[in-house]
Amino acid sequence: MDSLALSRKIWIAFQGVYPCHYPFQKCEVLLHAEVRLRPFVESDIPQVLEIEQESFSLPWKEEFLLTELHRTHGCLWVAEKDGTIVGYLCGWFVGDEGEILRVAVHPSSRRCGVGQGLLDKIIGAAGQRGVRTLHLEVRVSNRAAITLYKCCGFHEVGRRRRYYENGEDALLMVWEGGGVQDDL
Repeated sequence: MDSLALSRKIWIAFQGVYPCHYPFQKCEVLLHAEVRLRPFVESDIPQVLEIEQESFSLPWKEEFLLTELHRTHGCLWVAEKDGTIVGYLCGWFVGDEGEILRVAVHPSSRRCGVGQGLLDKIIGAAGQRGVRTLHLEVRVSNRAAITLYKCCGFHEVGRRRRYYENGEDALLMVWEGGGVQDDL
């Protein structure tokens, strides 16, 4: 069995989800046994802010994270390894729609399955809550994220011209039903 097939087998056993054809690095095997996904709590904010600084040219401020955390329709998760937050996802559900506002993984844990684990979590939650569509925006230059989103069942539906502060376009992507069921 080649290393990619082994990685997929371990990923399926750990997550109980469908395989992805996204080529993970070897660290995936180690991370899945050690990373756990759990609801985002207020005490996570300092570590999440550090990931924000490492991940975005215009990082969110603490006040914005607090606002999203306390929204009744919010869906926020963190990925934690050895007591350290290595990734997080912020989204919301209203009726049968949802939006992923942020997904970020610490640079040292990227391309190791953390982002996919977080996306699988929100897709599972969407399926349980009867959400039929999830929307997101991503920089057209962020090929790694676009590949991951496509792997998780998102497809391109449009573009927002000059959406970002540097004039870069945003690619609009949507996931439409049929997601992975997950126990929350």
